[in-house]
Formats: sequence, C-alpha cells, structure tokens
Amino acid sequence: MTRYQNMARVLFLEEPIHADEPKPRLNIAVQEGGVEVLTPFLPHGMHGAEAIDAQRILLDEYLSAQTMERLVAWYYTPMALLFSRHLSPDVLVFDCMDELSGFDGAPPELVALEQEIFERADIVFVGGQSLFESKKKQHTNAHLFASSIDAQHFAKARVVQSDPEDQRGIPHPRIGFYGVLDERLDRELLAEAARLRPEWQFILIGPVVKIREEDLPRAANLHYLGQKSYPELPGYLAGWDAAMLPFARNASTRFISPTKTPEYLAAGKPTISTPIHDVVQPYGALGLVHIGSTAEEFCAAIDASVAESDAAWLAKVDSFLANMSWDKTFSGMREQILRVLPEKR
Repeated sequence: MTRYQNMARVLFLEEPIHADEPKPRLNIAVQEGGVEVLTPFLPHGMHGAEAIDAQRILLDEYLSAQTMERLVAWYYTPMALLFSRHLSPDVLVFDCMDELSGFDGAPPELVALEQEIFERADIVFVGGQSLFESKKKQHTNAHLFASSIDAQHFAKARVVQSDPEDQRGIPHPRIGFYGVLDERLDRELLAEAARLRPEWQFILIGPVVKIREEDLPRAANLHYLGQKSYPELPGYLAGWDAAMLPFARNASTRFISPTKTPEYLAAGKPTISTPIHDVVQPYGALGLVHIGSTAEEFCAAIDASVAESDAAWLAKVDSFLANMSWDKTFSGMREQILRVLPEKR
C-alpha cells in the first residue's frame, strides 16, 4: 500500500476499536509514506448491526468529503462487505491471503460473504500456491501472488550486532520464531521439542491471540518475548542460531503460505518447519528448509539444518530470493488493475 501511495491516494480502513467514546468517530493518521489509516472508534457495548451501521456512516461521511477521479476498493476480508457493499468502485479487488473460515472463531456468515465477494470482484489476488489451487475455480480473473520479501531489510540480520536487551541473557543455541501465537502454533510439538533438547533455547516473539496465555507450554528453555515491531525483527534474528515454523496441521494452516519463510532465509538463518504444503513446496523440495513432522523429526531437522548451513546453502538461498520482491509483487498487481480499468470505464 505504501508503494501504491506513490501513484494514488491510499485510504486504509482498519477494524474498529472499542473505547470510552460518547459516540462513534473516525481517527485519521497519516503514516510514513503517506498512507492514511482510518480507524473507527466505537463506544463500549456497540456491537452487531449497530456497529456495522456506525462504520458505514463513518466511511460514507469521510468519502463524501473527498475528491476522487476513480475508486479501487481493495478487500482483505469479506467481512468488510457488511458496511461497504453499497459502494460502487471502479475496480473491486479481493486479496485472499488465507482460508479465513478455517480459523477459530470465524463468524458464521463468513462463507456466504466470501461467496458474495467472489461474485462481485473484478480481480482476485491469492497469497499462496495451495490456496490458489483451491480458489482459482471460483473466479475467472484470479492471480497467484505468493509471499514476497523485503530482502534488504532482513539481510541486516546477517551482520553480527548487539542483542536486544530482553534477548541478551538467553544462552545459545537459540531457535527462534516470530508471528502471532494462536491456534496455528503446535504447542504439543513445541513442548516436546523443549523437553527433548533442554540445552536449546526456544524464543517466540509475537502477540498471543485467541488462545490463553496459560495454554502456552512452559519450560526453562521456552522464552516468550512479546510483540516486536517490523524494524526490530532483524535485530532479534541476528542473535538466533536457527529459525523455526512450528505450525500445527489443522484447518487454519491447511492453505497458509508463511511470509516469514523467505524472511528467515534472507536473514541467513537455517530454517525448520513442520510439513506445511507451501513450505514443503518449494522450500523443502529445493533443500532450503528442513522439514519435521514429530518433535523428534523436528529436532533432527534442526540439527541437520544447522550442520548444512554453509556458503553453498546460502548461495542457493540468495539465488532463489533474487526473483522475489514486494516491488515485483506490487508491479504485477497494479498491472492487473490497469487491465481492468478501461473495461470498467
């Protein structure tokens, strides 16, 4: 969206925040790069149809005060149709990044809304190979744009640097993960791996969402450091000996294509994953990532990946990543939008 801001005005409407507000209001914050982030603030207790109506009114009031030659409506979730389906954009994009209906707590109306957005969309972008195979049958103008990377940002982790304060006292070897800690995390595997390798330190960075803090496995060699910002991540990665993707295999991970896979590799870190389809293909098949299903296999894969991470492996990584960038992804997406615009006009 920041790249798009160089060519068009970008309004990014976030999900609402419930706060001590006497009435609904729209908070507007211009981010570095120019993207305008619009956040609805709703009074505590305002939910359901009332909250949907409030979001629609806030959006309409804001848009009516703007001067726009064309409008591209870009959806990351079909749920946003509830307050925006009355709009008539020049182009409607559905950016399908996950099988959202497979997540715990998914709203019951999500499946019907996704069907509606497929019917209304001019373009569908899909964020992973396995998800694309599933979704391409639902739309005649669907395009695969798999997880990409800002390689230069994560390559900073290849340079030795001082540890962040909360990681400094953790001994080596360190096996790290960053991302949301939710139902996708294989907690049993993580607990068993920590038991099998008490000399290894397992570091997890990210917010705990949809599961309870007390449901996370606990051990002396399991370290939860909380959420960190995007600019901070290379500093933590630099101090790891390997990176991991300990995903469970369930409905919420069936179609995921973890962006952190190429990010770990760009950081030069040996990487281990459970057998997630879009990690096995292509990363596992090319020998860039080691795969383990059980805790025993996962630990053996860590041993193997660290032992094999040499200059030849890093050269293979860099050769693979050379074809990936967010600039390339953005360019491809914009090209598809420009193809649709003349037809719509």
